[in-house]
Amino acid sequence: MNFPRASISGAGFTALCPGCKARVKVALGKQLLHKRQLPRSCPAMEATTSRLDPAAVGDLVLLDPLTEESLLHTLQERFRRSDIYTYIGNVVISVNPYQSLPIYSPEKVQEYHNCNFFAVKPHIYAIADDAYRSLRDRDRDQCILITGESGAGKTEASKLVMSYVAAVCSKGEDVDKVKEQLLQSNPVLEAFGNAKTVRNDNSSRFGKYMDVEFDFKGEPLGGVISNYLLEKSRIVRHVKGERNFHIFYQLLAGGSAQLLQQLKLRQDCWHYSYLNRESSSLPGVDDAANFHAMQDAMRVIGFSPDEVTALLEVTAVVLKLGNVQLSSSYQASGMESCSIAEPQELQEICELIGLDPSVLEQALCSRTVKARDETVLTTLSVPQGYYGRDALAKNIYSRLFDWLVNRINTSIQVKPGKQRKVMGVLDIYGFEIFQDNGFEQFIINYCNEKLQQIFILMTLKEEQEEYVREGIQWTPVEFFDNSIICNLIENSKCGILAMLDEECLRPGVVNEDTFISKLNQLFATHKHYESKETQNAQRVMDASLPLQCFRIHHYAGKVTYNVTGFIEKNNDLLFRDLSQAMWAARHTLLHSLFPEGDPQKVSLKLPPTAGFQFKASVAMLMKNLYSKNPNYIRCIKPNETKTAMLFTPELVLAQIRYLGLMENVRVRRAGYAFRQLYGSFLERYKMLSPRTWPRWAGSDREGAEVLLAELAFPPEELAFGHTKIFIRSPRTLFDLESQRQERVVQLATLIQKIFRGWRCRTQYQQMRKSQIIISAWFRGHRQKNKYKQMKRSALIIQAYIRGWKSRRLLWELKRQRHRHAAAATIAAYWRGYQVRKAYRRYFRSEASIRLANFIYRRLVQKFLVGLGRNLPPLLVTDRTWPPAPYKFLADANQELRSIFYRWKCKKYREQLTPQRKALLQAKLCASELFKDKKTLYSKSLQQPFRGEYLGLTQNPKYQKLHAVAKDKLVMADTVRKVNRASGKTVPHLLLLTTEHLVLADPKAAQPKTVLSLGDIRSVSVTRFSDGFLVLHLKETSTAGAKGDFLLVSDHLIELVTRLHQTIMDTTAQALPLHITDQFSTRFQKGDMAVTVVESAKAGSNVPICKKRGSHKMEVLVH
Repeated sequence: MNFPRASISGAGFTALCPGCKARVKVALGKQLLHKRQLPRSCPAMEATTSRLDPAAVGDLVLLDPLTEESLLHTLQERFRRSDIYTYIGNVVISVNPYQSLPIYSPEKVQEYHNCNFFAVKPHIYAIADDAYRSLRDRDRDQCILITGESGAGKTEASKLVMSYVAAVCSKGEDVDKVKEQLLQSNPVLEAFGNAKTVRNDNSSRFGKYMDVEFDFKGEPLGGVISNYLLEKSRIVRHVKGERNFHIFYQLLAGGSAQLLQQLKLRQDCWHYSYLNRESSSLPGVDDAANFHAMQDAMRVIGFSPDEVTALLEVTAVVLKLGNVQLSSSYQASGMESCSIAEPQELQEICELIGLDPSVLEQALCSRTVKARDETVLTTLSVPQGYYGRDALAKNIYSRLFDWLVNRINTSIQVKPGKQRKVMGVLDIYGFEIFQDNGFEQFIINYCNEKLQQIFILMTLKEEQEEYVREGIQWTPVEFFDNSIICNLIENSKCGILAMLDEECLRPGVVNEDTFISKLNQLFATHKHYESKETQNAQRVMDASLPLQCFRIHHYAGKVTYNVTGFIEKNNDLLFRDLSQAMWAARHTLLHSLFPEGDPQKVSLKLPPTAGFQFKASVAMLMKNLYSKNPNYIRCIKPNETKTAMLFTPELVLAQIRYLGLMENVRVRRAGYAFRQLYGSFLERYKMLSPRTWPRWAGSDREGAEVLLAELAFPPEELAFGHTKIFIRSPRTLFDLESQRQERVVQLATLIQKIFRGWRCRTQYQQMRKSQIIISAWFRGHRQKNKYKQMKRSALIIQAYIRGWKSRRLLWELKRQRHRHAAAATIAAYWRGYQVRKAYRRYFRSEASIRLANFIYRRLVQKFLVGLGRNLPPLLVTDRTWPPAPYKFLADANQELRSIFYRWKCKKYREQLTPQRKALLQAKLCASELFKDKKTLYSKSLQQPFRGEYLGLTQNPKYQKLHAVAKDKLVMADTVRKVNRASGKTVPHLLLLTTEHLVLADPKAAQPKTVLSLGDIRSVSVTRFSDGFLVLHLKETSTAGAKGDFLLVSDHLIELVTRLHQTIMDTTAQALPLHITDQFSTRFQKGDMAVTVVESAKAGSNVPICKKRGSHKMEVLVH
């Protein structure tokens, strides 16, 4: 709570409550005494009451008395009240409730937004808000270190910090997109990097450090995620009661049937060896819903559908590798070898990754060893084969996880060149002590030792060292410095990790026995290391420490490590054959994960060990954290069974001790809560004194002293160092901030006053100027209106005068018109009288004839006008015509009808194209030749005359015929020539040109007979619907020596018509056409009588010719 102008004494202090402006008497360790009752809605008073409650103080710095028992009791009492957050100065302690609490609503976010850290109840939102505002307003990079045991709630705490920062940032489409991508990275990384352990249902099996980058306004731009030591051994084995990584269970539970079929997976977890063939159910966890949430998160981050599919395919390959079983066999030399027991699983894996099964089988069952220039292929035993299979599965998953982190970074990273501020959030595995602790626990606990070292250095050691540097009187607080433990593990010459690397690289037989023997020799006298051998040397009996184990006294307690598997896991070797097999896969993602498998880039250099890589990563992390302003969240696990709201004092007390909370409280109580450089302090608070505002001419320290002297703070609350000012109590700092805010309000009021005065003066001047302009315009407007009124009056008077004059003139004109009309009437009557008199004398004898002619003319005129209005349509097929209304008009009406029809036809002909006109002329000619004479004519009416039926131009076979016709072609068709001897018909090609008639062989396309049109004497056809015709040739012609031609044509009407027109155009003489049933033909051997008989035996169009002796032929037609 912020108490401005507080007077502080040893027994307590009085202050003005900012919530209700009442004087408050606060006595440490006693009830609050208020001179008048506080309103219930005063949040500042509620926060102070919570922090100063003797039974459950909110800030452990105010705890009195300070003992382990009182600290533990305070945490337990606050936990019982569902207050899971407690302060130690600006450090937040979080006790995991193992249930959801209603303290993370949007209303809570608004309550803690832009609040003073100690002015509200302890909450994780407070430290998140303080870090964010320090980054935004003071331009200081921040990091939030979340530490604690596994299951203490570190992952959830990091989510809450990120969600709060996202909620209080400004809004906007681009900003919201960045925030959503940063938040959605959590479900993806949790699916692939978290698993259920005996202590935690959602334990992070990797370390995650996220740098969130902001612009100068505090809006997020993006971020970078770093991951540390994924526990990849969990892929191939995990203890009973735990689970493998979440993604395997989510994929099997949430994947659709089509997806599982595509990935060649079964939904049953019992089927897979890497899942321990156990049930996948986890109380309170919906794996299917989490899988869909993970897919949605990937879409938000920017994963393409192809990338998601490739990711799931590689995940399925890892899962299915566990089901690849090996069988043992022996070679002729007696050496053991292995082979694939069931090829089906291997076949499905190779189909997924696009690899020949024989390649993968050889890589799993044999190994290529290169020695100098020789290459030897050795077979593997079954244990060696299983080792290679598991190593491949672990490497694929580990590299896939690294690719996933890099892919997320690609989406959320900030473009280079932008100025940015950084807030880091560290969520890393907690301290782990199991029944059987291996290499993973050793690495994890080493990392936690380094984080504890940061906490010690930056909150305890540096606190005291800074007081000494600044010359502040200080009573040192003793604390445990864990640098000796960190040096025991990471010393580059004789540390445990260095000895492990040395054993891995040493030639000869290397095993865990030689490794632990070397450790026993080096650390025999180290007080934080013990083993069975060192205990025996000290004559200590301890049955809990086996021979293959060593024990380290960590800050969090003693941990016994089993060295079995240390060398193998540190080497982390993958046979080159397996790397090359994965590189040879056609699966793009899997291929990219194994660049060292390229045969062109083979390197005999050993890769760095896992311990060396992790040590380098931790060193880089520490360097990053040291460069930022730290904010601490210390997570505590209340019980081992993950029971909601259950507090186990013994377990919590152990965590209080190894987290160093007591030392932290003592340092805070003995020291100063706030310190700042004189220049920055004076720049921020100089407006509180008239002597330092607006400019201070002296040194920064003198200005700070003058400023604080005028503010009259108690001397014990302040200390002046060499370069910094130190303030003991946070309340003093809040008083400063409160006065600064009040002063800022006053300065803002002053600025507003001056601005309002300037605005009012400007407004007055503008109004005065406007009034003058308005007055001038008004006077002008009034004069204009007066002039318009006068002008309108004058116009009205003029209008009335002109109207009077016009009416008078009109009256005179009417009188004159009346006189003229009367004179005209008299004259008309007189002339009528004279005409009637003359008519009676001269015209009465011819009156009937004149009247009749007049009536006739009127009737003819009416008839013609009516006919002009009711003319029939202009269609030539429409022969309608209106009848004559009178009988004497019948002849004229008929003549008009004939004239109109001829005029319509003329108009129709004028509209015809030349081609259409020629076609109609041909049709007209056909009508003249065949109408009512031959039955076939009526069927040809609907058939257009095409002329060219052979396609001479399109068919290259007829090029010679086309050359004969050239541009003179009239008609080309296929006809059948009747044999003169047998009466049978033979197909021929007929070409009619403007000069010749050509008969050609259809197969050879060569002209056989060429007739000049002048050689044709006449044509004979039947009267039936057949296509039979006879060309009568002149006896004097060359072709006529053989006699006449008997032909059958499917287009008889068109052929005869065009022949007739062509001869007419050429010779100006009509072609004689005979339509008869009997006619005589002349052949070479003599004349022959042809008789046409109608018979049902003939076809519809094809006549049948039969010889009846040597001089008779009978033609049967239909």
